[in-house]
Amino acid sequence: SSYERKENYGSRQKSLSPEDRDIERDRSPSPRKRRYSDDSRYDQEYSRREYYDDRTSEGRGRERHHEKWEERESDRRKQRRYSSPDRRSPERSTVQSSLAHDETTSKKKKEEVDPILTRTGGAYIPPAKLRMMQEQITDKNSLAYQRMSWEALKKSINGLVNKVNVSNIENIIHELLQENIVRGRGLLSRSILQAQSASPIFTHVYAALVAIINSKFPNIGELILKRLILNFRKGYRRNDKQLCLTSSKFVAHLMNQNVAHEVLCLEMLTLLLERPTDDSIEVAIGFIKESGLKLTEVSPRGINAIFDRLRHILHESKIDMRVQYMIEVMFAVRKDGFKDHPIIPEGLDLVEEEDQFTHMLPLEDDYNPEDVLNVFKMDPNFMENEEKYKMLKKEILDEGDSESEADQEAGSSEEDEEEDEEEDEDGKCQKVTVHDKTEINLVSFRRTIYLAIQSSLDFEECAHKLLKMDFPESQTVSL
Repeated sequence: SSYERKENYGSRQKSLSPEDRDIERDRSPSPRKRRYSDDSRYDQEYSRREYYDDRTSEGRGRERHHEKWEERESDRRKQRRYSSPDRRSPERSTVQSSLAHDETTSKKKKEEVDPILTRTGGAYIPPAKLRMMQEQITDKNSLAYQRMSWEALKKSINGLVNKVNVSNIENIIHELLQENIVRGRGLLSRSILQAQSASPIFTHVYAALVAIINSKFPNIGELILKRLILNFRKGYRRNDKQLCLTSSKFVAHLMNQNVAHEVLCLEMLTLLLERPTDDSIEVAIGFIKESGLKLTEVSPRGINAIFDRLRHILHESKIDMRVQYMIEVMFAVRKDGFKDHPIIPEGLDLVEEEDQFTHMLPLEDDYNPEDVLNVFKMDPNFMENEEKYKMLKKEILDEGDSESEADQEAGSSEEDEEEDEEEDEDGKCQKVTVHDKTEINLVSFRRTIYLAIQSSLDFEECAHKLLKMDFPESQTVSL
């Protein structure tokens, strides 16, 4: 044991003389030397073990490969250090020259690629430079020219749609019709939907813009409405409340402008309130606020059913307290007659009733969004189609000019009429009586009575509304 060893060592030290002790101390190694010898012995054993472990073919192959690689690296360093530019091998110089030549050719190829022909349209090109590039191309049916005109059309439509507001909507429509929106109908619908989703507060302006375009080109209005319905369905499936809010608000304003039919709005409200959640009720209430007044006029029974459903949800009280307050506020808004949410805001009733085109699109049908129209595609009859659109544009804009002139004449003051009467050749005031043989007044009178009947809850309210109307005695038969 260690104790016995210590005792033997101590007794031995005692028995030895001082001179023998010094000799023995010199012979025995110091602790540091002892540690060093132990480490070296451990390294030898470890290297021997490693040697015997690595005697497989793979280990030896790796060592040889590593040694060869180190030799090659050292040779290369020596060559770099001692070789001058003049003493380099001719083969190496030829390889380098060929590489440099390849690089220059690839750079030239990259420079030759036109930025207009790239997928994203390339970098920004100023309009003046773009026009100059278009003038340089002689073949108008070529791919480069068509691509340039497509990029210009896209930028123009985006810029005009982003600029529109209540005060300049007529000017924007005039400028939009200058562009070929038949060719760029996919771009136009995409720009309008993106602008509306980015700023829902201007939805009424975009709805008025769509209503004017729809009166001239119903297929564009139909495409926008199809994409809106698909967006709403996608947001409902994905539980995306923001997408449902923006798309439903746009549909409500399009119904107010008589672009969409009221059946679509009732279907959307029924879907939202069928399995009510906090988010779906919130979307439905936002929808009713925008479209409630119009639905009250055109379909009172439908809107009554929707409010009955809301009352039933409120009585169940399975929803959040915040949503319960929203439903109560909705009933208060209905009681006030939606006075803060008019059908069409002031300054946006720009389409005559006879020019309006209403699309009857159900919610659950299969629609094709026609995303191919958003992408550039070469048109073999490009110039012919451009000429056709120019003729169409001329007809539309001439009609618009004549209508504006007629409005100006109709809106002239009485003083101007008196001056015209004074300037008469006979010098006498002549009154002209106009006989309406087109029955436009009769049609509008019948429409007013129909709306009054449809918007009444019972017969007493209907009779009260009809008695309050002021109409001439000649129309009592029609009544």
